Amino acid sequence: MACNCGRAGRSTLVYRLTLPNGVTRQYPTRQEADAANKRAGGHGSITAVRQ
Repeated sequence: MACNCGRAGRSTLVYRLTLPNGVTRQYPTRQEADAANKRAGGHGSITAVRQ
């Protein structure tokens, strides 16, 4: 049996886009984050975050 190591509930993976001007947005898929980054000029950074 797997241990959840004290975590209550399930965690989800989201992709956080951080733009150079400090704005952050979260997207459910990497593709959506990439598309938003391209629309914003392509200079943002994308990181995977567990919530």
